[in-house]
Amino acid sequence: MFNIEEELKKLPALPGVYLMHDKHDNIIYVGKAISLRNRVRQYFRKSTKKSTKIERMVENIHHFEYIVTDSELEALILECNLIKKYRPKYNTMLKDDKSYPFIRVTIEEDFPRVLFARCMKKDKSKYFGPFTSSGAVKDTIELAAGLFKVRTCNKKIFENVNNGIVFDDGSNMTGNIEKNVNKRACLNYHIDRCPGPCIGKISKVEYEKNVERLLSFLSGNQEEVKKELEEKMIKASAEMKFEEAAKYRDLLKSIEHISGHQKITSHSFDDRDVIATCIAEGEAVVQAFFIRGGKLIGREHFFVKLAQDKKKEEETVLTKEVITNFIKQYYGGTPYIPRVINVECEIEDKDIIESYLQSLSGFKVSIVEPKKGDKEKMLELAKKNAQMVMLKDHEKLIREKERTTKAVENISAKLKIPYAKRIEAYDISNTNGYDSVGSMIVYEDGKPKRNAYRRFKIKWVKGANDYKSLDEVLTRRLEHGLREREELIKKGVNPDEGSFSRFPDLIMMDGGLGQVNIALEVMRKLNLNIPVSGMVKDDHHNTRGLIYAGEEIPLERNSEEFKLITRVQDEAHRFAIEFHRSLRSKRQVKSVLDDIEGIGPKRRKALMKAFGDIKGIENANLTELENTEGMNKLSAKRVYEFFH
Repeated sequence: MFNIEEELKKLPALPGVYLMHDKHDNIIYVGKAISLRNRVRQYFRKSTKKSTKIERMVENIHHFEYIVTDSELEALILECNLIKKYRPKYNTMLKDDKSYPFIRVTIEEDFPRVLFARCMKKDKSKYFGPFTSSGAVKDTIELAAGLFKVRTCNKKIFENVNNGIVFDDGSNMTGNIEKNVNKRACLNYHIDRCPGPCIGKISKVEYEKNVERLLSFLSGNQEEVKKELEEKMIKASAEMKFEEAAKYRDLLKSIEHISGHQKITSHSFDDRDVIATCIAEGEAVVQAFFIRGGKLIGREHFFVKLAQDKKKEEETVLTKEVITNFIKQYYGGTPYIPRVINVECEIEDKDIIESYLQSLSGFKVSIVEPKKGDKEKMLELAKKNAQMVMLKDHEKLIREKERTTKAVENISAKLKIPYAKRIEAYDISNTNGYDSVGSMIVYEDGKPKRNAYRRFKIKWVKGANDYKSLDEVLTRRLEHGLREREELIKKGVNPDEGSFSRFPDLIMMDGGLGQVNIALEVMRKLNLNIPVSGMVKDDHHNTRGLIYAGEEIPLERNSEEFKLITRVQDEAHRFAIEFHRSLRSKRQVKSVLDDIEGIGPKRRKALMKAFGDIKGIENANLTELENTEGMNKLSAKRVYEFFH
């Protein structure tokens, strides 16, 4: 059961993307956040002012999930990718399919250019980005082109002829069938922002050195340039050339912006999966990132329980084993297998598994352990998300244990009995002695086992007598159990496998000593020895402790065992009252409608289905009654006249 309040407490204060799901598990909203904790919590705060659209969206949230990223920029790109994939209902503002800018270096050309691009194409160019600010990209291109003397124009440089070219540095291209066709350079050459390859002022070899420096800068090696700009900014400011200083400051900001190079979109257009794991205390989480067409479009995590004898092995050994087994099991059943699977460590039987995946997919599948670059960074991000899932789940398991099995252990210790794996509790409900019913609820390991709940109509007791009613319920329940045990033993079946033959390790009575004595008397009659404890109440009818073996055992109100007993008590009340109300409702329906001539069980059921209750039938007009399934004009008239 997804508890939104509990899950909100676990959100990390890290950048990432969150996905809101409705009750049918459809993704209805995707958003990004600098801090997932702060952003997601805002949706559920009543004090936060929300638009009508967001209020409707929040009303439909059943559960949410999130993906942690290394930066807000990565979160933004991932958000864009996921919105394009899922088209969530409430992301209407992004239906324009907005693109984000790239820096393109045309390395396939003899004299590459650095250009602004709105999208990556399947060509031989090298792309950097995407980035969130078009202005920052344009500033960076202008700065880089000026610093590294790389062209930005569209001038054609060569045409096919049989003559060579001699450059200013003395080198030549004799024998080359291409000739420079430009007689005049563009403005960039004259303002010293381009070395003039269009008019043969630089050789291809020298120009390639400029391009290499540019690529290094765009790949993140920017400290030297940033230092130079900072020095110029300080100098200009000292000379009171504030406009010039501001220009250098803005260029530094642009570099800072593009230096947050993200890993969410790959520069290649490959399909691959990224697999990483986190192992802790006998449990493992495998995180899988799915990259399609170079974009991270989704992720999934899987829990793996380690064998008991595996828990003490070295983490590197366990990691290898977990990932190996995961790949074999997961890709053996998934309909799509990518050509590349990136893993954090070399797996066992790699060649055999690759052959196996090839036989399933029909093409070569490579399992690769990246050592550097974006692919390694993507693995680190997957690992980080696996750790987040493990941390969240581990804390949940600890809390769950504290409120369930640990609470049962503490109760058992206070009563000085063996661990009470199965606890049964009973309650009686009636209205002035009418429609008396009994309820039996079952908790196993501190959790309700609802398929073991039982209801009893009181048959032997007339009037309101809770003690005798409890005596009847317990006697019928235990006698039934004894008969069932005998039958199962005769068949050679374990008696604990029956519905009634599995006896409790502890019976909890809602009242104090009086109810405990009733239960003990039933035990004596049936020759059974089951521990019985009562819930002692204070003057305000609130439980304050347990009574067992004639002694009162106090409980701390904030303790988990007290909370568990309260849950058991409330559940027994709820189950009894619910049954009593259903019987009372049926009796009321029968007593009213059965007095009408011609209205039998089928028509009574049809009327209740159509109008909900007696009040609805009473308020219905003659036409509505005639149109009810199974009714005719005469029966409709009789019902109408009965109420009017």
